[in-house]
Amino acid sequence: MRRLAFFAFALVLPLQAMAADVLAPVKVVMDLTVANWAAGSQGDKDLFSQELLGSNYSRDFAEKYRAASKFPAFEGSDSPFDYDVIVNGQDGCPLQEISMVPAAPKDGVTDVDVKFKNTTCFGPEPEYQQFRELHFSVITEAGREVVDDIHPEVDEGKFGSVKADMVEIAKQTPQ
Repeated sequence: MRRLAFFAFALVLPLQAMAADVLAPVKVVMDLTVANWAAGSQGDKDLFSQELLGSNYSRDFAEKYRAASKFPAFEGSDSPFDYDVIVNGQDGCPLQEISMVPAAPKDGVTDVDVKFKNTTCFGPEPEYQQFRELHFSVITEAGREVVDDIHPEVDEGKFGSVKADMVEIAKQTPQ
């Protein structure tokens, strides 16, 4: 009986470790987002700092971000975005009820489904109590898990691609 329990434990432990590793880069992004949207926050935690581009995102994602950031969304910024790509908007409340659920890896990519509420402070009406959803594509690169794309929900059940958005932004002609 002990031998069976040991083998079951030996099989489950690596799966738990893998899930924890896959969630690590997503947790970094979500922790920064939570801090940016916390009550009294200045929202100054950069999700795409040079440090994070080199450690938390894939080389391809970082390259696309750097190309897109040559076209800042507004003067005085170095971000190609004029909205928070995680909450997919400019307005919101402190994030609540966050869940992060990884799917089984497929073709070297693990999809991590993230849900949260971020409009509850606008009122008790049902539309303000809805969950937002986005997906992170996580890959292994240089022996560690990194975010390769972020897929915010753009329409009910339809998801965009931050990488695709950055490619389009980078196609602009310099002024």
